[in-house]
Amino acid sequence: MLRHAIAPVRRYTKASHDVVRHPQLNSDAKVLLLYVQGLPEDSAAKPLSEYAGRLGMKGRAYQKAKQLLTECGYLHEWREQGVRGRWVTEQLLANVTLTREEAAGARAGEAAVAVPPGEHTPTVGGPACRSVGDSLPKEELEEKNLPHPPPEEHTEDHIEGRTPPDLAEAEGVLLSLRYVNRDLLLGVREARLLAAAEAEWLRRGVTTADLRRALTTGLPADGIRSAVGFLRHRLLQKLPAAKALTPAPQPERPATLARRTLVTCPGPGAEHVFRPRADETHCLRCRTATAYEATLQQWVQGVSPGGTRPS
Repeated sequence: MLRHAIAPVRRYTKASHDVVRHPQLNSDAKVLLLYVQGLPEDSAAKPLSEYAGRLGMKGRAYQKAKQLLTECGYLHEWREQGVRGRWVTEQLLANVTLTREEAAGARAGEAAVAVPPGEHTPTVGGPACRSVGDSLPKEELEEKNLPHPPPEEHTEDHIEGRTPPDLAEAEGVLLSLRYVNRDLLLGVREARLLAAAEAEWLRRGVTTADLRRALTTGLPADGIRSAVGFLRHRLLQKLPAAKALTPAPQPERPATLARRTLVTCPGPGAEHVFRPRADETHCLRCRTATAYEATLQQWVQGVSPGGTRPS
């Protein structure tokens, strides 16, 4: 595929790769989110449905996009009863995933900012810490906003489409953590960076269920700022010890039967020898000849081998 892209210098909206490449959001939800984020500050006080109508998004398409944004933590709503008894719905649309507590803190912060500076009553006491955000993680501070995204680093196996089975299984476990906790949402590229450390767990005999439990148990109460840094720390610090390799038991070989010595057969004919299996005194040929003569004598005497005379 050929690509021709020119970075705009004005009238543009910065969009995170986590939103553009989100695996759960459909195209309507992404376009609606980016449209609202690009509005001026004085034009973002209308309901979300009105902006969806401007994009030609109505009915079930808008309801589906709204549902996906809510499930992924981008849209939060509060329905409250006003002073005159009328019910009012307030919406908060963020370009990052927020928990319910973080969204409530961001809502309180937006309400405080909405008050004009000259009319705000000075706060008594020292400055309080911010409820949402604080400082950006180191990984986000080091990212550069380039006109063209840097090429993804692929190994030879990823280029040729031959992902090793252990790495593919590890990536699947990492990408499924977002269903346990929203703070553990990872992109495909982030999961690929951590897959090697997680595959080492699987090679040491840890099942995928135990690995998922080790990564999602005992999460911080105040939330996770960087899912990549948190998971990398747990994968390295909680790595179990390698199992000692015990040699496989060798199957016992059956004892070889002792070979008996040759014995001279006292039967008729030329002198010959045989190797007995038990306590035989004659060879098989002599025993067969003796049994045949005995049976023939019984028939000559008129008695069958079963003890009855033949008719």
